[in-house]
Order: sequence, then structure tokens, then C-alpha cells
Amino acid sequence: MQEIDFYMIDAFSSTAFGGNAAAVCPLAEWLPDQTLLKMAKQHNQSETAFFVANDKGFELRWFTTKAEINLCGHATLAAAHVIFEHLAYPDTAIHFDTRFVGPLTVTRNGDWLTLDFPAWETESVTPPPLLRKRWASRNAKKCAWHVITWSSWRINGR
Repeated sequence: MQEIDFYMIDAFSSTAFGGNAAAVCPLAEWLPDQTLLKMAKQHNQSETAFFVANDKGFELRWFTTKAEINLCGHATLAAAHVIFEHLAYPDTAIHFDTRFVGPLTVTRNGDWLTLDFPAWETESVTPPPLLRKRWASRNAKKCAWHVITWSSWRINGR
């Protein structure tokens, strides 16, 4: 049986069991998707980040316990933490290639890690009729935030 190291990282925290946990698995080469999914299920975290070194930096993928996902910020920062702190990466920037959002860069400045998120162009959309009806009701103030959230979700394809 092959042994694969993994790390449990608490992103956004300096204490154990704080912040936003993610499992991180450095790999020598990509394993079949079903194996990655089974590993993510075994780790039982909201996300597991897997990475493989390449000539430009690293390839990075994220899995939940159900499927591969397009992007995960805290698991990206957790992977960068593992690369910088546990794998002794000497540079101040890590370049990740991803399947769905393209290149991502994490830079280190002292103890701080900064992720350069991708930006998508947006355009106005019309909310669906049921949402417009709810918005027009006496609870409009409570619902207005949801309209903005829905529009952002719809435009960004998440």
C-alpha cells in the first residue's frame, strides 16, 4: 500500500482547532480522480487540496467529500503554508496552475500569506420572478442582500 503524507492546516488562525481547516496532500504525481475523492472523504474536511510540483511551480486541485470544486481560497492558502513551512520552499511566491480558474499566486511577506484571487467581469442580470416578488414584499429590506448575492453567484458561475 502506498503511503501519502497529508497535513491538517487551520487557515486564518495561529491556534490548533481555530480558523478554517483544510487537509493538504502533496503528491509526486496525479492519482486517479476517484482516488483523490476517496482520500478527501477519508480526511472528512470541507476541502482537501492536492498539489503536484511542475516546472512553473505547482498544479493544484481541490476536492470536497462529494466532488472536485473550481476554487477554494482557504485550502489554497493551506497548501501554500505546507509548501513554505513544511517543504522549505525558498522563494517568496508560489505559482499554482489550476484546472478551472487558471493561474493563482500566493506571496509570503513575513508570517503573512496573500492570495491573488481571479477576477471575473460582471454584468447586470434580472432576478427570477419569485425573487422579485419576494423583494417587492414588506420584507424588501431583509431580501435585498440576497438579490445581490444571487446576482454575484449567477455571474461568477458558482
